[in-house]
Amino acid sequence: MKRGTCQSLTTHSRRGGTTLQIMVTLGCFAVVAASYFAWSTSSAEQSVAGTAPKATPAVAATPETQSEVIIQKVEDEVDVALPTNDEQDVVAAAPKEAVVVESVSLEDQLQAHLEFGEFVSAEKLARSVKVPEQRATLLRQVALAQIAAGDFDAAKATVGRMPVGQIRDGAQRDRMNQQALAGGAQADFQPLIDLIIQETSGPWVDDEGTGGTVSQFNQGVYVDPKGLLSRLSKADHSGQLQALGIEARQADLNTDLAKASKMRMVSLTRLEREVARCIEDGRSIAKTMKLMAGIHQIQYVFVFPEENEIVIAGPAEGWKYNETGQPIGAESGRPVLQLDDMVTLLRTYSEDGMQIFGCSINPRQEGLAKLKAFVEASRSPLSPRRVGRWVDQLQSQLGLQDIEIYGVPAESRVARVIVEADYRMKLIGIDRMEGAEIPSIFDLFTKEEQTSGKLDALRWWLTMKYAGLAHTLDRNAFELQGSSVLCQSENQFITAQGKQIQTGKADATNARFAAAFTEHYAKLAQRDLVFADMQNIFDAGLVAAILQHEKTTDRLGWDLGVFASTGEYQPARYNTPKTVDSVVNHRVYRGRDIVVQVAGGVRADLASVVKSGKLQESKRLEFVDDRGRARQLPEGRWWWDVAEK
Repeated sequence: MKRGTCQSLTTHSRRGGTTLQIMVTLGCFAVVAASYFAWSTSSAEQSVAGTAPKATPAVAATPETQSEVIIQKVEDEVDVALPTNDEQDVVAAAPKEAVVVESVSLEDQLQAHLEFGEFVSAEKLARSVKVPEQRATLLRQVALAQIAAGDFDAAKATVGRMPVGQIRDGAQRDRMNQQALAGGAQADFQPLIDLIIQETSGPWVDDEGTGGTVSQFNQGVYVDPKGLLSRLSKADHSGQLQALGIEARQADLNTDLAKASKMRMVSLTRLEREVARCIEDGRSIAKTMKLMAGIHQIQYVFVFPEENEIVIAGPAEGWKYNETGQPIGAESGRPVLQLDDMVTLLRTYSEDGMQIFGCSINPRQEGLAKLKAFVEASRSPLSPRRVGRWVDQLQSQLGLQDIEIYGVPAESRVARVIVEADYRMKLIGIDRMEGAEIPSIFDLFTKEEQTSGKLDALRWWLTMKYAGLAHTLDRNAFELQGSSVLCQSENQFITAQGKQIQTGKADATNARFAAAFTEHYAKLAQRDLVFADMQNIFDAGLVAAILQHEKTTDRLGWDLGVFASTGEYQPARYNTPKTVDSVVNHRVYRGRDIVVQVAGGVRADLASVVKSGKLQESKRLEFVDDRGRARQLPEGRWWWDVAEK
């Protein structure tokens, strides 16, 4: 497997007198997830997206990226201003409290019902309006939503209740046209998509069971039609979610579902059956299903053989949407677990899957060679006013970096989340993005390192971190203990040909950055939700790895149904990121050297969790196992809360 790498080249020149040192940082990252487990919003309207070296205790077994340090002399001592946080064009996704309103418009209430597939309630609300023109307009919106869900008969009935002839006739034509489009192997559904986009408050994406392709990722990362990943100057939502009635959607949740629960149980087997019914009936998949009843962290996995049941459990609550459109817990603010991710990872760890997934963002070898040659040729004194141009030339020499994604569909949400987490970690490391209490590598260099002339490289990568994985004696209950994320590090260097050489060691400063990132990860995840989102993906992947390792689906005779690799459920699709520009930053020291730092990487190896000594028996889980069993549930119900003691 090719590993993403980044190098750091350091050259050194000295002259007497005052000195100036500027640190410049270029980006490179890598993601790898190995056997048995291992960009961020809920909607699909915007997207981003070797040989194991001997390592120190702070270094994982497989390298992902390297970093290159370049030192260049500056003639005069001068202070060069650093970009401020306000100048950065990556926006953290820390949620803000939704504004509480005392009244919700009929339009907002209607959109809330439609968002959750509650067409009967939506139609009833629309028919309660006294003004004929307004009533007809609202009913038209209901009909359009029913058309989008494939429920043409219901749409016909709704159109028949419109009081205004002109609007009714137009809606009837819409219904007939779209139903005709659905009637053959050569059907073209684009007019239906265009109709929905034109006639409903947007942005609309086909995220209710079939997925859609879009061009932007609203967490601050953009992927153009050719797959070039870049950064946005700000989040690309301007209050449109408020127009859809966020507050109404919160209030309209099922009373039990909206209530916070310390342990909510979601049956994957029951949920799959209900999703299959929706697909078979041509109905849209409700948001409650897509967002898995509001679970925002997986703590337990239960297997109930008598009921042929596989259940995940953890804290849950009603959800709201933050300013970027991401569904988050109404109270906790954590990203909500998403069905698309769960299905993607179940397929990855099925017999048909690769049993491994990941991505790597790699500098091209020719780019690294050009970069080193350019630095070697830049031995003459460099005036302060030439620093900016010199830095731009460094970025140009390194050029584009290639993004590789494997094991999961490149257009999947899983892929874009791990790519963005990797991207943002690099920005934090080079001081281009606020990292909570995490210092940048610039802040950690000692005076000796600031003037060091050694040739080396710095590499950072993220991997999963669990305190343990407990199970019952019969291995029908598992507890994910101490879920977190670990940052690891290594020093490397590059040759004149641009090849990466691994050292298997991390110096003290490099290790300090990794340790600080790990220590403050929880706080970082609260401020920047992509890191919490990635943690959810790690946990979902571990669930899939457990089921595969324990042969659970075989024991229960469950073939995953529509969740299987060949199943009819289609997660949302996004533009595939293919390349990214190198990102440059610099800092001035009271030294004489310009330092260039290349950094990045993510790695998740769940096999080490499932197979390691951390998998231990726990009798305490037997009590939890018994409490978690479903008693009698209404027909079609696939989730329940465990009563608090």
